[in-house]
Amino acid sequence: MTGSLTKHVSLGKADGGGPWRPFGKGGATARGPGEIRHLGLVVALLLLAGVGLVTEPDNFATSGNLVAILVLAATIGVITVGQTFVIIGGGIDLSVGSVMALASVWATTVATQSYGPVVMAMCAILVGTGTGVVTGLLISYGRLVPFIATLAMLVAARGLAQRMSDRKTQLVSAENDSIVALSTTKVLGLPLVVYLFAAVALAGWLLLNRTTFGRRTFAVGGNAEAARLAGIDVRRHTLMLYALSGFCCGIAALIIMARTTTGSSTHGDLYELDAIAAVIIGGTLLTGGRGTIVGSILGVLAFTLITNLFILNGLQTSDQLIAKGAIIVVAVLLQRRGLRSPT
Repeated sequence: MTGSLTKHVSLGKADGGGPWRPFGKGGATARGPGEIRHLGLVVALLLLAGVGLVTEPDNFATSGNLVAILVLAATIGVITVGQTFVIIGGGIDLSVGSVMALASVWATTVATQSYGPVVMAMCAILVGTGTGVVTGLLISYGRLVPFIATLAMLVAARGLAQRMSDRKTQLVSAENDSIVALSTTKVLGLPLVVYLFAAVALAGWLLLNRTTFGRRTFAVGGNAEAARLAGIDVRRHTLMLYALSGFCCGIAALIIMARTTTGSSTHGDLYELDAIAAVIIGGTLLTGGRGTIVGSILGVLAFTLITNLFILNGLQTSDQLIAKGAIIVVAVLLQRRGLRSPT
């Protein structure tokens, strides 16, 4: 039984989805499909940058705009790290935007703010993690389909955020300007929220590629029954995956509170779309069992760059949504075509 799991995990690694890669002639590391996808995304980013330089040469290449792109990517990027784990593990989380909104509202209530910025940050992270645990329990032990469970949490979390805030925007008080300082304080020209995003991405990469938790995530997503027979507690691991996604939502709530100086039930609207899209175009299989953090981060940067280009060129939000929807469809079609192609 253990041998079957080892074989399965090895296959996941060999196709670019895990921490190890096959060796070619002479002991050199072979270039797997994962690396090719990453190279393709880098080329896409360069092409998008070229479009920006051509269409808005005076505004695109400024240091202020480049920093704005990274800051915007930070919020979605942190959420995407958690979403990557969930999708590799065979699930999906539609509630990430609403959970982030709930965490931001809970952390900016008058009662919470009276305890200071440290408690506010802890509150946001605990609310996000706790919500993820509830979702994980419904899926792993309640045996609900991930789509249904996370859809229900999307509605419930948004509704609870609206009820707590009475549909009003809650400002971060001056006494808690340490939260806002995450966005205003710069090191080497970059706000601290960008470094927080980088730290989460690095931690996610290490967790996925250098730990037993990561190997079990690939195994559960690739074949849950084989993983169970090999001794992995699939239900507990699934619960932990959704708790991790909620944890990332809590950190994202902290970032958006710093960026906007507010907590609001409107935060994170359609963030689940951006996060899932970034994961897909980054090469993670929707069916689970394969994916990379690097690919997801490149996907986030590509989507953020597209959004930035749309804004600079004065295109409407509706046009952005249409373009994003089309990109998702094309990415999934290309993914399915790649799976059918002979290897």
